[in-house]
Amino acid sequence: MKELLRTNDPTVIAFASALLGGEGIECFVLDVNTSILEGSIGILPRRVMVIDADHDEARQILADNGIDLG
Repeated sequence: MKELLRTNDPTVIAFASALLGGEGIECFVLDVNTSILEGSIGILPRRVMVIDADHDEARQILADNGIDLG
């Protein structure tokens, strides 16, 4: 599993998840509980992960839709 995206913005995570799901790529959001424990003030970013085989295609999909991958 590889990290695709790391952000504090829940709208970016929702958009990325929707884009990937529309293309048949399953993604996993990690660090959700940690983010909640810190009070949801946005200090700790959440990570969007995909399986290794989907990583390159997923990066291209997000880049084509204007999501900055850093």
